[in-house]
Amino acid sequence: MSAETTSTRRKVSGAGARSLPVAEWPEADQHAWAEACRPGSRLKPGGIGSYLAQVSRDDFARRYGAFLGFLDRNDRLGRRAAPAAEVTLANVQSYLADLTSRVRSVTVWNCIYKLRRAAELLDPGTDFSWLAEIEKDLALVAQPRSKYDRLVFTARLVEAGLTLIMEAKEFASNNRSRALGVRNGLMIAILALHPIRLKNFAALEIGDTFKEVHGRWWIALPAGTTKSRRRRDERPIAEFLNSAIDVYLKQFRPVLIGMRPHTSALWISSRTGKVMTEKNLGTLMSRLTRETLGVDISPHLFRTAAASTAAMYESRTPHLASALLGHTDPRVTEEHYNRASSISAANTYAEITRGFLRAQN
Repeated sequence: MSAETTSTRRKVSGAGARSLPVAEWPEADQHAWAEACRPGSRLKPGGIGSYLAQVSRDDFARRYGAFLGFLDRNDRLGRRAAPAAEVTLANVQSYLADLTSRVRSVTVWNCIYKLRRAAELLDPGTDFSWLAEIEKDLALVAQPRSKYDRLVFTARLVEAGLTLIMEAKEFASNNRSRALGVRNGLMIAILALHPIRLKNFAALEIGDTFKEVHGRWWIALPAGTTKSRRRRDERPIAEFLNSAIDVYLKQFRPVLIGMRPHTSALWISSRTGKVMTEKNLGTLMSRLTRETLGVDISPHLFRTAAASTAAMYESRTPHLASALLGHTDPRVTEEHYNRASSISAANTYAEITRGFLRAQN
């Protein structure tokens, strides 16, 4: 490759880019990745990575791209190499040195783990056990950031959400501010009581994954959208949120959409009138909890709050947390039992939290 071509490519990518997109990988890597991700059909099996959820494939590609980006910035990337041929001990050691100098130990381990997974998908015939050994060594010294100072129980999150709704309805200066406050408070309250994963929460659609059944609202996630991809996740929304849901849907959600085209998205961006992106919703939740509780609670920490609350206050139901968070126990295979567990967990959890709220009034 000529110096001029390299220079042009770097201008397009950006000299400071951390991860090369698939379209800028070496050609052999691009072809191998496309083959690994090739979907199957009824008569023909897919590629080796076709069973993975799209979010997982994207994550592995992003991490592999970060490795290639490091090599590229340091003039170590061979453009004509075979698939995953750049995943060598020397290159990985240099990459590790760079990672260790700028990110936390858990992130270092995560990068190497996903680099190995991507390499195995690109070149399944090569033995990457040496990389797995490095990965294990990193896992032994990884020190996760403590969640202790950011741990709150679910009742505080629900109370914060309901308070935002009340304050917006009573004290907001205009209809748009009221709409924002009600939306924000309802998001916090629903996610606290029903801590599904952020990608599913952001994508909720009225009449589909968020629907009313006999006077009660339900979250109903198809099997293909859940992490296990093996069973539906159906859970009833706590009934004490009915009035807040109704006022949001009938009065304030239309304010956020305005004169823009109709959408079935539940969570509406005040800027675009369309569905809120996963990234923007997560950032907003962190900001709102920081402002209302004094602690930055990310959507993932809502799940931590749920597990901690279930373990602390309902130890008589040992599998409440795993059912609530959608963690499938491999010993339990019956679909009807799994569905009953989710419904029972949602009802039990809502009653626990409602009891806390009543005690404080």
